[in-house]
Amino acid sequence: MNVVSRAAMVLVDPVAEWARIESEPDDPVYLMTRYVASLALVPAVSGFIGACIIGVVVPGESAVRASIFNGLFGAIFGYLESFAVVSLIALFIAVLAPLFGGFRNFSAALKLAAYAFTPVWLAGIVLLLPGLRFLLLTGLYGVCILIAGLALLLKMPMRKSLSFAVLIAIVACGLIYGAAHARQLLFGGLGGL
Repeated sequence: MNVVSRAAMVLVDPVAEWARIESEPDDPVYLMTRYVASLALVPAVSGFIGACIIGVVVPGESAVRASIFNGLFGAIFGYLESFAVVSLIALFIAVLAPLFGGFRNFSAALKLAAYAFTPVWLAGIVLLLPGLRFLLLTGLYGVCILIAGLALLLKMPMRKSLSFAVLIAIVACGLIYGAAHARQLLFGGLGGL
């Protein structure tokens, strides 16, 4: 699997890409070590550069930068957090899928969680310029990608896919917020990216 072409196809034509993904063999380790590991680097590296090298312009002052220590460990924490969030979301999907008319399948749920996070990780490039963090909201496109994949990978009725996708998005936002809050407490200010 070419990570760049897969990410592009997930963004451009998620329905066709889900059909290809469904036919691929289930290999959670490969998915996590290739796809997630590669894309989760985008916000980690961008956030580190934005916080420690570029900094934030504060009115009346020069640019404020995080310490290298806080920035580095904040980036590492954020990178590892990506793996934990994807795994927890996959577990959540697998456990609750039968309640929404789908099948319980952890491998398919992991594919759903990992590929639906594609726009979130790619939106992380805006962390280079901390003033553009509001553009991280473009990561919400992942909900549309998730809706397209739920019906196909978990054989879920389309009418229930929307409500399940919204529930998954709420849980994912809660996990991301909780992890960001923990990062903020541990590494403070800009080091929390």
